[in-house]
Amino acid sequence: MFKNIKNDFSASIVVFFVALPLCLGIALASGAPLFSGLIAGIIGGIVVGALSGSKIGVSGPAAGLAAIVFTSISALGGYQNFMAAVVIAGAFQIVLGLVRAGIIGLYFPSAVIKGMLTGIGLIIILKQIPHFFGFDADPEGDFAFRQVDGENTFSEIIKTLNMLSLGSTVVAIISMVVLLTWDKIKVKLPGFLQWIQAPFLAVVMGVLFVTFNDQTAFQILPKNMVQVPVSSSIEGFLDQFMLPNFEAFFRIDVWVTAFTIALVASLETLLCVEATDRLDPDKNVTPTNRELWAQGVGNMLSGFIGGLPVTQVIVRSSANIQSGGKTKLSAIIHGFFLLVSVLLIPNLLNQIPLSVLAAILLIVGYKLAKPALFKSMYQLGWKQFVPFITTVLGILLTDLLTGIGIGLAVGIVVILVKSYQNSHFLHLEDKSNGVPKIRITLAEEVTFINKGAILKELNNLKENTHLELDVRKTRYLDHDIIEILNDFVEKALLKNIEIKLISEKGMLVNAENYTEFFYSKSYQKK
Repeated sequence: MFKNIKNDFSASIVVFFVALPLCLGIALASGAPLFSGLIAGIIGGIVVGALSGSKIGVSGPAAGLAAIVFTSISALGGYQNFMAAVVIAGAFQIVLGLVRAGIIGLYFPSAVIKGMLTGIGLIIILKQIPHFFGFDADPEGDFAFRQVDGENTFSEIIKTLNMLSLGSTVVAIISMVVLLTWDKIKVKLPGFLQWIQAPFLAVVMGVLFVTFNDQTAFQILPKNMVQVPVSSSIEGFLDQFMLPNFEAFFRIDVWVTAFTIALVASLETLLCVEATDRLDPDKNVTPTNRELWAQGVGNMLSGFIGGLPVTQVIVRSSANIQSGGKTKLSAIIHGFFLLVSVLLIPNLLNQIPLSVLAAILLIVGYKLAKPALFKSMYQLGWKQFVPFITTVLGILLTDLLTGIGIGLAVGIVVILVKSYQNSHFLHLEDKSNGVPKIRITLAEEVTFINKGAILKELNNLKENTHLELDVRKTRYLDHDIIEILNDFVEKALLKNIEIKLISEKGMLVNAENYTEFFYSKSYQKK
């Protein structure tokens, strides 16, 4: 694990700077204590990072759960009651891992996964534009279309035009220049300087700008900077942790909330695992059942000490991959960075302009949503492009999980259409003695979904036709299909259609033995 320490250490710094505002912002958007987001980030990095089988995935509080958390805290009567639900949700996830429910993640179409990555990339870009220019009314981590500040994604951008902060904008532009040029500059510098990552340098420059700027016109207000809770002592720091209300463990509504959190968090984790494995240049494969188990342990611990629910998250994971992270060490180190910095240097963290972190996230978003991807998906044809673009638009105009759900529904419709089209092959051969000769070859698996397509072809057959039905490749034939074939035998007699069925080894089965053949082969049982 330590052979890639240089890559992992550098990547962990980038992930730390991406995670810090997101942990705080998601807590704020969830209506939870700010420190609860940091707890979830620390647990997600250190505990889940150590237990997970993912080499490049990073866990922490998830934007996709913010709406559920916000509603649940109010419905359950307080945050400590909600913490009990998080603990129980973790236990549910451990059970899901033990019963091997992780296989669910493999059933999401590739086009939907690519649409998810692209949609998240675009939403990052759109959500960070206001922060880039110093308009921070909406908290970091609020990825829903309808925002907690009363605006939506696009109205917030329009409103930004009248609310620009000159200081935040200047430092953001400087940071963007550093992010885009540093990799080309550092190769000409001494070796020890090549360890410095562009995001780290941008953050340092941002802090220096805040510290030494004495121009009122370029002043950056505290509301435009990171706002980590500050404690004056170790005791004060420890006081920010809390225990759940143990009486809440016996409430039905808490268990219902826990089950909801477990399902949504598990689904978001499995989707992220599938997406990060696709992004991983080393093509590692994450064991999904172990991931669910690790997330469950993390959620039990996070809920027990005051943290938000934890999932594997695509923004931090993609930042880790883009920064060269190779093993789980980068996720673990980022968790320790969160813990140590919040404990020892919270005042220094509060000197970091949010516009600098927005510049970092804009780069992450662009790499997830490159324009070339839209072109390549379009070239693959409508069956790939429609679920892809639907997922992208769904995420932009609703929220992450709803958008994925819409994309998945469209993907299922496309699969049904493809299945309808691919149930059989129709071959029209030369007429023999004036009699049309037609062969229908059934697919390997034919289900009730294919019923309409096959029935349409059979009903279109004209009188006095010679029909050959080839089932040599068929391994599964749904009972519904057998019924319509048997019904057609009777109709064929009225239309003077001669039927022969070709089975394995070229054997011909005449119409009078048709029903007996299908049921003797017991297709419906195979």
